[in-house]
Amino acid sequence: MNHLGTILAATDFSGPARHAAERAARLAHETGAPLTLMHVLPGGPLQELRQWLASAHAIEQELHAEVQRQLHSLALELQRSQHLSLREVCASGSVLEEIGREAEAQDAALLVLGARGAGFLSQLVLGSTSERLLRRSTRPLLVVRQAPHEPYRRVLVALDFSPWSAHAITLAHRVAPHARLTLFNAYQVPFEEKLHFAGVDTATIDQYRQHARAEATRRVHALAAASGLKPGHWDPCIVEGEAWQRIVEHEQEKGCDLVVLGKHGLSAAEELLLGSVTKHVLAVGSTDVLISTAHTA
Repeated sequence: MNHLGTILAATDFSGPARHAAERAARLAHETGAPLTLMHVLPGGPLQELRQWLASAHAIEQELHAEVQRQLHSLALELQRSQHLSLREVCASGSVLEEIGREAEAQDAALLVLGARGAGFLSQLVLGSTSERLLRRSTRPLLVVRQAPHEPYRRVLVALDFSPWSAHAITLAHRVAPHARLTLFNAYQVPFEEKLHFAGVDTATIDQYRQHARAEATRRVHALAAASGLKPGHWDPCIVEGEAWQRIVEHEQEKGCDLVVLGKHGLSAAEELLLGSVTKHVLAVGSTDVLISTAHTA
């Protein structure tokens, strides 16, 4: 059995959030991981309700009862479709704090969210809320964009040889144990434009390019070996160019159903919130994204 650990899926009952809950249930079924389904009533709107309405207490009770009903209905659907049991949690307050508190209480190994939502998740993945969540989180986050119809089959693992890279491979194998992994690296010749400007000849720059590609290939194979990947179960993909652009191009060309990224990358010390590659892929990519938050495996 694949040891993934407890999965915590947050939902606001929107379409994207439903996709996330369905994917979380599939993962729980595939891996045998415990699943918690959570909804948070945002504390800000509730506080406004208390200030403006004299009968806010009764209305607040009705709101809690309604979301608990919706949560239980969704839980029953997932239980029936995936033949599993799950835990339901309904809370109110700060969305980030409540998710974080529940993740700590459950020692969640994976947080699952929809890419967009209609309520409290509407800005959770793209924008300041998600960046705060990912900045403070030490737990992997799966951002679900697509309706899940089958287990993950083709997974692109983006490697930049930062401390996050090794764990990204391990995490990909835990979340998608039956998928074929593509270990991806986008390399560039350092200061290529400046070399041209300085008058370095094309042949010399091409030598640098060949060396960069050979070194990236060596390091990808070394990471695969260190991660225990068996030959025939993974493919190398080493390309030249801007990393986030090449990742998005490759996910679309090869029909990948999951992209795995590190939280920061090599430029973590220069990034205030998230690594630039991660931010760009979240913003413009079209497939599910799994973000590793650990430095090592």
